[in-house]
Amino acid sequence: MHRGLDQSADLESLHPRPISKFGSHRLIETGFSLAGRRNGNPDGETVVHCVDKSNVTRGCQLFRKTFDEVALTHPEIKAEHAYIDAFTMWLVRNPEWFDVVVTTNMFGDIATDLGSVLQGGMGMAASANVGDEHGMFEPVHGSAPKYAGQNKVNPIASILSVQQMLGWLGRRKNDEALNNASRVVDQAVAEHLSEGKQVTYDLGGSATTEAVGVAIAERVRSILSEQ
Repeated sequence: MHRGLDQSADLESLHPRPISKFGSHRLIETGFSLAGRRNGNPDGETVVHCVDKSNVTRGCQLFRKTFDEVALTHPEIKAEHAYIDAFTMWLVRNPEWFDVVVTTNMFGDIATDLGSVLQGGMGMAASANVGDEHGMFEPVHGSAPKYAGQNKVNPIASILSVQQMLGWLGRRKNDEALNNASRVVDQAVAEHLSEGKQVTYDLGGSATTEAVGVAIAERVRSILSEQ
């Protein structure tokens, strides 16, 4: 938040979009670190895409310059660029090209909602807000109060948010039990979806929120019992 930078009037409104090198570096470094822990995109490449509008805005030019500087320190990871307008087209047409994407706040807010549709909708999309000391994890759809008490919404976004939290805590605390718990929850969700027997209405099924949650919890117990 940058109080006092906005200027509004009846005929013209200005809204500066500050982008700092410090903030960009933190975000981009986190992206490369994440890519190094993942298995790459579906095509098998470990790649980070920088998505911006550096052909138009100065802030994005700084963001891309910082990206290129950070990329030099991670030669083992492929670095690619995309303008936000082209990226949205490619994300729909060729989602398998992408794994980790770093971008600015407004573009990311738009692109993540689009990406959630490609994986089954907002009921599948988890999110993390991570700082130097603290993290907040929640489904992208937020609280969704209009569905309260109906026992019909997809709980997987919430479950995957917990999975991300466990992984983040495990890395911060160097706790293998937490890291293992994160992997197990991820595996349980993947197996549940592959089986496809109990899914909520947004995925074409009729299962309740509770039924999906119980099924995934039972699968977690089964995986843990075999370890």
